[in-house]
Amino acid sequence: MATISSPGLGSGLDVNSIVEQLVSIERRPIDLLTTQKTALQSKLSAFGLLRSYTVNVEDAVARLADPTLWQKTSTSSTDASAVTATSNATASPGTYSVQVSQLAQSQSLASGAYSSNTASVGTGTLKIELGSWGAGPTFAPKVPASSVDIVIGAGEDSLESVRAKINAANAGVSASIVKDSTGSRLVIRSLETGAENALRITATADTPLPTLPTDPPSLASLVYNPAVPASSKLTQTLEAKDAQATINGLVVTSKSNAFADVISGVSLTVSKVTTTNAQISVGSDTAAMKNAVNDFVKAYNEISKYLGEQTKYDPDSKTAGALQGDRATLSLQSQLRTALGQASGASSVFRSLSDLGIELQRSGSLTVNDAKLSSALGNLTEVSKAFTNPASNGVGSTGLAVRLKSLTDSMTLTDGIVTTRSEGLRSSIKRADDQVAKYELRLTATRERLLRQYGALDTRLSALTGLNSYVSQQITNWNKSGSN
Repeated sequence: MATISSPGLGSGLDVNSIVEQLVSIERRPIDLLTTQKTALQSKLSAFGLLRSYTVNVEDAVARLADPTLWQKTSTSSTDASAVTATSNATASPGTYSVQVSQLAQSQSLASGAYSSNTASVGTGTLKIELGSWGAGPTFAPKVPASSVDIVIGAGEDSLESVRAKINAANAGVSASIVKDSTGSRLVIRSLETGAENALRITATADTPLPTLPTDPPSLASLVYNPAVPASSKLTQTLEAKDAQATINGLVVTSKSNAFADVISGVSLTVSKVTTTNAQISVGSDTAAMKNAVNDFVKAYNEISKYLGEQTKYDPDSKTAGALQGDRATLSLQSQLRTALGQASGASSVFRSLSDLGIELQRSGSLTVNDAKLSSALGNLTEVSKAFTNPASNGVGSTGLAVRLKSLTDSMTLTDGIVTTRSEGLRSSIKRADDQVAKYELRLTATRERLLRQYGALDTRLSALTGLNSYVSQQITNWNKSGSN
């Protein structure tokens, strides 16, 4: 049967309060460890953000250390509605006059009118070929060959079914049905533009072409073969054409409206015929270069500001940043500042960041002197050397960005400052948790022992109190008896 225990009830001692006060004294190491753990967690959180800021700097200097950045080119057009251009690092600066005389076009063929979408077309086999039509006319099949046979059987020869079979055949064409005032027509169009994607359609029909209105329909009605005019029953509504343009007086063609190889490193896209020249200019992409520099300055200023906030001490409020006095943080801060101020022999013209317009302020932040940077970008060969010269050329000749990238890389590696310090903090937090767990077990045992001891004391005092009452009662009785 369960019993109810209420220590102190018999003796008047507040046993539970006494035990809890004694236990609270024993808890002081746990409270100290908890406070220590809170501080460690604040540091770990601060290092998590510090790692993010370091990675941002790492990414920014990686762009500056990439030689292709300083080779980037950009283009502009005086008539972007007609001609646009893109360029890569192999493009040579210059201006090109472009006039568009013809846009690329895919061939489109239309059938005669049928009474409805479900009208019978006839059975047999259609052969669809891609190629180009020359003089004569003669047909030159596309290389590699593109020829597809489409079998139209009984019960699947309606206009709708033939359209579906053509679209499912992967023949390089699309089929659709267009209704006009005379009826439904099958329209077959090449999927790609250019003269080499013209169509030849022949048929092996199960029934001959009808000569009377009562004759059955024939698949031969879908033939297009200008080499045999009498057999051609489809009408060409759009001719397959190459795009044609004149670039600096030279005529060029393309099967699409994109000209990829006519100017080294430059791709043109034409979108309308012109009567006057559009001027395409190709030059260095200084905007992208400036953006990369500004991104680096922004990333550095963010980490510099963060380090300043986390390591400062406010004497007024007597509060310190989470990383105040942390040696790993101070080392990282010092290394970054030192790297910014070091000169390099990578370029004979630009030996420091300041020479390139990236100037260090008294506050520790960076600013960009745009006029100075713009002037430096006039000598891209030396700017590229200053930023990207590889470390293999000697320590003193390592590019400024390459050196900074190496530093930030080392900070975030497995054995880097940021990573090792974060791991150390995690280990310290785990040790604190382990110690707290041990202390909690010890406290539980201590509480139980104290409760037993004070419980026994309570019982003894209760017994003594009862004895005292009995003795007092007996004495009182004796005194009464003596008086009688």
